[in-house]
Amino acid sequence: LQHYFIQSNLRMSGLVFRQLFDTASSTYTYIIGCAVTRLAAIVDPVYEKVNRDVGILSELDLKLQYALNTHMHADHVTGTGALKSATSCKSMISAASGAKADLLLNDNDVVNIGNLKLEARSTPGHTDGCMTYVLHDHKLCFTGDALLIRGCGRTDFQQGCSSLLFKSVHDRILSLPEEFSVYPAHDYQGRTQSSIREEKLYNLRLTKSEEEFIQIMENLGLKYPAKIDVSVPWNAICGPTEADDKEILADIVANKFNPPT
Repeated sequence: LQHYFIQSNLRMSGLVFRQLFDTASSTYTYIIGCAVTRLAAIVDPVYEKVNRDVGILSELDLKLQYALNTHMHADHVTGTGALKSATSCKSMISAASGAKADLLLNDNDVVNIGNLKLEARSTPGHTDGCMTYVLHDHKLCFTGDALLIRGCGRTDFQQGCSSLLFKSVHDRILSLPEEFSVYPAHDYQGRTQSSIREEKLYNLRLTKSEEEFIQIMENLGLKYPAKIDVSVPWNAICGPTEADDKEILADIVANKFNPPT
């Protein structure tokens, strides 16, 4: 299977929530909808999964208002542009990311999704433009690559800075109430969510001192991201749209380097 549906029956008062997964990049995509107004946002959509996402939105009777990215990803091409073509939604990303979007977010901005209020918190360190989105009323935070389950995003490319990431996570994410649920952009071991309390107790990197954390991050020995040369140029312009050349779109799926013009 190329994707699977996670927590499809999760129900919260006033909130329609779905967590979706792309097996190729181990990316989580989140649909956040207002149960009253039926307006919705999607966080970290993946290009190859846009048809899936549009179908689920339709089945749930949700109108997509915004497509948000937690940062300019290096491991997949965003589905934001294709979703704009399909739904007329607006794109959003941090102003500090350097990417283009309809609406550029700054620290502490609030995104209104019907009756829901999603706070944008700047959490740089993995990249300059990383943001964590916090849904306070429902005790949820969407942490992108800044905070992963028992880990964190790498800091050896795209303006990465271990010291800055350590401070961002502790000051802007782990400072949230301990009962808040943590929903990251990725997981590679089948875990779907965590909590602030769990990460404060058990995170293998962020429970260390800053000095120890920096040393750990400097010695991860990770491979160069397989899709970075394709993903970053596209994600800098919010991804391809349905108007782009069909051959170029096929190259994206095949991970061929054919940058946008």
